[in-house]
Parts: sequence; structure tokens; C-alpha cells
Amino acid sequence: MASRKQLKKNVNYITGELFAECMINASLASKENQGKVDEILSDILKMQDEFISRISHTEPGNVKVFYRKFLKDFNQEVDRIIDEIESLK
Repeated sequence: MASRKQLKKNVNYITGELFAECMINASLASKENQGKVDEILSDILKMQDEFISRISHTEPGNVKVFYRKFLKDFNQEVDRIIDEIESLK
């Protein structure tokens, strides 16, 4: 298992890349999609806050299960946002 510090860095890096990708697609998207772009950007920032908070407040007990669930949830959320970004094209 990686350290909490490294997990936070990874979460920040991935969300930063998603944010940049969304901004690039927003510049190429039509004006009608601007509301959807704003919603996706908001979702990315909320996701970052949620997962950083989850790392900071690890549930006591079975830590392995906690981090497995954390990674599964994070990957699902990233995949969902990627699909939304691709739908802007």
C-alpha cells in the first residue's frame, strides 16, 4: 500500500489532468454545452475534495478493505467523468 501522502498526490494529479482535459474540450465545444462543462468541472472538484477527505480519515479496523474500496470507488468516478468529457465532443 502506498503512503497517504502519495495517494493524495495521485488523486490531485489525476483530478488536475481531468480538469485540464475538460478545459481543452470546453474550448472546442459549442456554446450550448457550456452548462454541461461547468457541471463536469464542478464534479471534478467535488470528487477531489471527497477522496482527499476519505484518505485523511481512514476507517479504523480493516484498512486493506478500506483502501480497496477507496481505489474501486475512485476508479469508477474517474471513468464516469471521462465518459462525460468525451460526450462533449
